[in-house]
Amino acid sequence: MEKVKLKIENHLAVVTINRPEQLNCFDYDTLLLLEEVIDGLKLDKDTRVVIITGAGEKAFSAGADLRERRTLNEKEVRRNVNMIRDVFTKIEELPQPTIAAINGYALGGGLELALVCDFRMAVKEATMGLTEVSWGIIPGAGGTQRLSRLIGTSKAKELILTARRIDAAQAFDLGIINRVVERSQLLDSAIELAEEIKKNAPLAVTQAKFAINYGSNADVNTGLAIEAKAYEVIIPTKDRLEALEAFKEKRPPNFKGE
Repeated sequence: MEKVKLKIENHLAVVTINRPEQLNCFDYDTLLLLEEVIDGLKLDKDTRVVIITGAGEKAFSAGADLRERRTLNEKEVRRNVNMIRDVFTKIEELPQPTIAAINGYALGGGLELALVCDFRMAVKEATMGLTEVSWGIIPGAGGTQRLSRLIGTSKAKELILTARRIDAAQAFDLGIINRVVERSQLLDSAIELAEEIKKNAPLAVTQAKFAINYGSNADVNTGLAIEAKAYEVIIPTKDRLEALEAFKEKRPPNFKGE
């Protein structure tokens, strides 16, 4: 069975962690396969949006595979932790916008995976939490940093230091997820958001994401400089000229990512 599945259609990629019997936990092989998929998508100019989800109805991902972890020595544990951190950073740095479609448990590394995505939507039944301290460890794939930047230091500390699990409604109220949906609507809702993004100029979308990602952690003057450089990339594009022609001719633009 493929541990990571990839489907690309109409400029949209759907990446599925495919270990439903193991709650889509990450063993080392799964991380290697996920890295391979992400590396390919980074270079795929035809793919404009990426959706990440988990197989089955129980879990988006319950994090690291603790059954595997029990068999590892300290060197191998460090290898796995470094690997999951690096792969998740690659997802965060994808040029395409990313949407986490959370279909169930998102615990530990599973929530950390969702946090590296640009958007998160979850079914009402979803349960989330950075529960690592209850296992004698800490979030090791960016959770301590990304959650605090998303919802504030104090709230992040409360969730992480208590290992608290929260439901989708609580996650929405905290600003962790963008939308709560019925299970039957999850993928359709993610695709609907993807379609809204896809209709826009791909290079402009990429540069806007770049400016937000790298400018938001800088002071405002540095952020404005990053935005200006991102804008410069767009000026010579064919898509920018196509938008002006479409406006003149009163028709929808036909963007080609050029």
